[in-house]
Amino acid sequence: MLFKKLLALSAVGIFTLGLAACTPEVGSDAWCKQMKDKKSGDWSANEAADYAKHCVFK
Repeated sequence: MLFKKLLALSAVGIFTLGLAACTPEVGSDAWCKQMKDKKSGDWSANEAADYAKHCVFK
């Protein structure tokens, strides 16, 4: 039982790290392009501020 829980938690951790590795770093050219392609209505307040800081006012 304990082994199954440990195995499940490990799988979730590896999956989460895998997803994080696919996202470009905030402020990078790839991230700016990704945000430019995303509808601005879907941006969070933090994303809008980061976009302005890193992509508009370089």
